[in-house]
Amino acid sequence: MMTSGKRWFPFSLRLFFSVTLLFTAFVSCFVLFQYHREKTYRIDVLNTRLQDYNSFMSQSLASDIDSISIASYIEHHSIASLRVTLIASNGKVLYDSRDHDFASMPNHSGRREIMMAFRNGSGYSVKRNSETTHDVYFYSATYFPEYGYFIRSSLPYGTVLSHILSVDRNYLWFASVIYLLLLAVMFLYSRRIGININQLRLFASKAENDDDIASGEIRFPNDELGDISGNIVHLYTKLQNSEDDKTRLKRQLTQNVAHELKTPVSSIQGYLETIVNDPDMDEETRAGFIERCYAQSVRLSELLRDISLLTKIEDAPASFGTASVNICEIVNSVRSEYEKVMAEKKIRFFNLVDKDVNVKGIRQLLYSVFRNLTENSVKYAGDGVIITVKVIKETSDSYYFSFADNGKGVDPEHLPHLFERFYRVDDGRSRSAGGTGLGLAIVKNAVKLHNGTISAGISRTGGLEFIFGGIGKA
Repeated sequence: MMTSGKRWFPFSLRLFFSVTLLFTAFVSCFVLFQYHREKTYRIDVLNTRLQDYNSFMSQSLASDIDSISIASYIEHHSIASLRVTLIASNGKVLYDSRDHDFASMPNHSGRREIMMAFRNGSGYSVKRNSETTHDVYFYSATYFPEYGYFIRSSLPYGTVLSHILSVDRNYLWFASVIYLLLLAVMFLYSRRIGININQLRLFASKAENDDDIASGEIRFPNDELGDISGNIVHLYTKLQNSEDDKTRLKRQLTQNVAHELKTPVSSIQGYLETIVNDPDMDEETRAGFIERCYAQSVRLSELLRDISLLTKIEDAPASFGTASVNICEIVNSVRSEYEKVMAEKKIRFFNLVDKDVNVKGIRQLLYSVFRNLTENSVKYAGDGVIITVKVIKETSDSYYFSFADNGKGVDPEHLPHLFERFYRVDDGRSRSAGGTGLGLAIVKNAVKLHNGTISAGISRTGGLEFIFGGIGKA
């Protein structure tokens, strides 16, 4: 029996809060990085300006430097509120433009900017109180070892300097507006997803308890996921109304569909709850959980897609339009779709169908036939196998095809059940490969809709071989 613990918040809110938490962390890191980056840039600009001043002064005065020459230089190269200090290599103050009693000033070898300049040639101190004037300055010192002194220029903190070093916060307003807009969009999307999930949960509960599904209580939003979910409910309702199919209905849809839908949703919920409950989780682990959530959502989407197609084949076959379809082109298109994954698994695919083989049929379904057979071989046949598609028989009005691989194959007792919905030869292996359990059921129904037949057997090379045909020529 399906059970679930009481939750304080619905899935849509948990999803929204999880995404919001991740997005907020990203935005906060970006804002802090940008703030620090611009702050550092402004400090570097100001320090460079003062370092240039120090270098120009040294070039002009060289070793012939005294208080009179320094004062003269400052007078002719003035910067508002600039304070210049000449310091010997041993830390003794030789001149200070703001303190005429510089001879009594303490040794400056322990000043931060002086120590940096001694080690690196230049140094600065962003905001430090002067022990002499008791004012707050921005200091920039340059060491000239060839002359045996430091030149230190400094500017007092005030309105002008604070403005120079202040970070432009206009980008914060822009980031805030974008942040709020994206949160609104994420809330709307998570709410719609939550509605679909809750309705699917209600459907699964009613199906398990054999309640009336057609009462109109289950309603889905008008979107793609809602349409697919509605098709699931419609399929179940149609089967529920048939007394002869009630036993099969309970076994196949109540147990399989509900379970297949519940598994990826529960996985997504579990990963997201872990992320929400552990805000100190490292970024690598968090990213891994998010990737797993995405993989489960892809699996859910594929399952709903296959159920929707299977429902349409059975309930509305007339909605498909027939036309002349070139089978060689179809097979080549499928091969191109799986080319990357086949290359990774070293699978070779041989299309031996002649270019002039045309049938009268439904292109979408014929493509689905070859795509699902290819996907079945790619996922379960193994690495390094060979896939072969060819025409094995031609009559006056139809073709017969063989789709075979030389892979692992299956035990003979599984062959009669391969086309059953949700049938899995190896449940653990099938789930790890990501199959929905509906691919071969779609193949059988699509071939049947073309007035054809299909069977599965063991190929001469040891793998699986599907023989299908009776599909009319164009």
